[in-house]
This record gives sequence, structure tokens and C-alpha cells, in this order.
Amino acid sequence: MTRKIFSNCLASLAVMAVAATPIAAQDAAEEADPLGLPSNITILKNDNPNVRTATAIVNGHVVTGTDVDQRLALLLAANRNEPSAEELQQLRMQVLRNLIDETLQIQAAEAQEIEVSQADIDQTYARVAAQNFGQETAAMDEYLRSVGSSPASLKRQIQGEMAWQRILGRNVTPFVNVSEEEVNELLQRLEQARGTEEYRLGEIYLSANAENKQAVFQNAQRIMEQLRQGGNFVGYARQFSEASTAAVGGDLGFVRLAQLPSEMATVAREMQPGQLVGPIEIPGGFTIMYLIDKRQVLTADPRDAVLSLKQISIDFAPGTTEEQATARVETFTQGVQTMRGCGDAENVAAGIGANVVTNDQIRARALPEQLQALVLNLQVGQTTPPFGSIEEGVRVLMLCGRDDPRVEGGPTFDQLMDQLTDERVGKRAQRYLRDLRNDAYIEYN
Repeated sequence: MTRKIFSNCLASLAVMAVAATPIAAQDAAEEADPLGLPSNITILKNDNPNVRTATAIVNGHVVTGTDVDQRLALLLAANRNEPSAEELQQLRMQVLRNLIDETLQIQAAEAQEIEVSQADIDQTYARVAAQNFGQETAAMDEYLRSVGSSPASLKRQIQGEMAWQRILGRNVTPFVNVSEEEVNELLQRLEQARGTEEYRLGEIYLSANAENKQAVFQNAQRIMEQLRQGGNFVGYARQFSEASTAAVGGDLGFVRLAQLPSEMATVAREMQPGQLVGPIEIPGGFTIMYLIDKRQVLTADPRDAVLSLKQISIDFAPGTTEEQATARVETFTQGVQTMRGCGDAENVAAGIGANVVTNDQIRARALPEQLQALVLNLQVGQTTPPFGSIEEGVRVLMLCGRDDPRVEGGPTFDQLMDQLTDERVGKRAQRYLRDLRNDAYIEYN
């Protein structure tokens, strides 16, 4: 997959020489020309402000400042916080290198007569629009323009991704072999690991060597700070990560600690879901880790139980005092305790001025973490303790049904075969792109 690296954008300045005009001639000149411009002008540089100069030229293809601005706008749209001037400059450098890699991938496909037709691009663009804006591509067009990007910028990114996948499909994937013995051995080890913990990790990997190690580390720290301030991990992984998982937002899927580099395994063992850690130095560079979830191998996770719940709640009028709220919560709690199961909830709620909302298809893991264990320990007809505040209202959850998850048989032979193949294709893809960079002629402005 594409490795994403930063570069800088420089602007050029024009100099104009203006000849001095004798004072006696100025009065007549001002009548004809209110700006007082001299009659004879020497142009030192053809610097038309309406023409955007190239930020980089990649094997003859121009990457302009506009290209960088519009792709950067896509990244910033997914970021909740306004980056500082220094962080914004680093993001621009990163986006420029992304665009250079993208251009190299498209050029490699064209050189090998691997076609990515406009119809293919438009079809993928329409599918993205359908997923995010219904069936209206016009709605996505308008959104992209509103954030400072453009449909053309996103379509160029789609073209690059499709070109790269087709190159790999021709030149890499057919030559990657995974034997049946390897898959069977992995299945055996998986069965032996039944009941041990698996970790679903997100990663942002940045490669480093002895020369750029400190600069890469500082860049990883800046990314980490943006993520702590609310930056979208998936978006940052897609833009910055140099691992093969960048295309899927850095998602490694569920892995066991033994499958990770020792540096990552040591950290992951102590992490809790939702926790972000990094940068961590590992062989070849640095990584930022995000623990999405964890589970036990080949064991049903109680959090996958599908629940039928009733939410019973009360709200407080503006100006309600703490004393008044306490009294009402006491009445509410006593009323809930009198409920004779889920069928009685609406009647009792009406008598105490409470509201009832029913949800018959909610997974336990979708609840806030503090409530998951409480709800999973309930019997049908029982409720959680009251929770909330004067500002948010007070509520309880009543369990009205539960479908426990079935024990999964684990991944199939074919699924493991695909997983191993994808891992090897990803490593070869990184080397392929590195060779394209080494052979490229890139001129920076």
C-alpha cells in the first residue's frame, strides 16, 4: 500500500522595477492615468497571479497548490480541532507526498497499459455518495465544495487507489503463494489459543531510518496530539500510515499478542478499548496504536448479546432545585420498583410522569461501557439503578429479552488463506512503491 510522507511547498515572489517620473510630467500623467503609473514599464518576470504554479512536477505531471489545498481540505473536514500553523504546514507536506505517490501509481498503471476508465471512477464515486449521502451524487458534490475540496480531487484519489490495486493484481498478487500447510498450522495454533485474548488494533505506522529518525518521531508526536484533540483516527491512518492497513483506516483486525512485534505486544497487553498510545518505536520506524476492542479467541463474547430494552426516564424543568430533583427521583425510583415486568412499564410510567422508549435490537456492546456489565447481569423484568443528572434527566433500563451470542467456530481455511495472502501482498506493495519513488524524477517548486 501507499506510504505517506511529508514535503514542503514554497512560493515565488515577483519583482517589478518602476522608473522615476519627473515632477513636471506627473500632473499630465495623473489626468490620463489616475493610478499614476509610469508610461514605460519594464517587466522583470512574467508572473500572472491568475496562474497557479506547480508545487511539484512528477515525471512531467504537474501537482499544483490547488491540488494540495483541495486534498488537505478533505483531511481537515474529518478533524474536529483547528490545527496550529505549524501542524497545518506539516499536514500540507504530508498531503503533497501523498499526491506524489498517487501520481506515481497512476503513471505506473498507464505505462503498463492498465486502464482505469472514467466510467469505473464515476461508478465508485457514485457508490461512495450512496453510502454517505443516499443516492444523490449532487449532495456529495456540494459537500466537497463547501469544505474547500472538489469532486475532481476525490475522483483523482479514487483513480489512484484503483490503479494501484490493478497493478498489484497483475504484478504482485499472482506471485504470492501461501501453502495449505501454513494455513493448517495457523488453524491448529488458533484452536490451541482458544480462550486467550485477541486485540483489535488500529495502527498508524511511520517508517524511519538513522538519518530521519528524530524528524519522524516529532511528526508522529504531532499526529498523536491531533488525535488526542479529537482527530479522526481512520482519516489520519488513511493519509499518514505507511502500513498496508492504511487503505482500511489502519485496522489490523483481531490479532493475538504473539502475532505482534514485542514492542507492540507489551503495550497492547495493558491497553483498554478506546485507548490511544504512541508513538512507540518498533523495528523500522514508529507506530501509534489504538485499541478498538478485545475478545477471547473462539469464545462467545457476552457483549454480542442482542437485547430488548425499555428506557424509562424523567426530565427536569429549568430552574428545578436540587431538593426538588431529589424528591422527584425518589418518587421515580419507588414507581419503577413497583413495575411488574415489562408489560407494566407504560402504565406505571404514565402514573409517575415518566417516558418509555423501547428498543428490541440493541447489542450490549453498543451501550456505554459503565452500563454493559449492569445490563448483562439483569434478569428479564429487572432494571438498572437510576443514572443521569438534573441537566440530562434521570433514567433506568429494563431488560425485556436477551438473545445470547453463539460460539463462533473461528475463521475458515479460506479466510485464513486470504488473510495471509493480503499480508504478503501488502509487504510487497510497500517495496514496489519504494522502487517507484527511487526511479522517479521529481522537481519541487
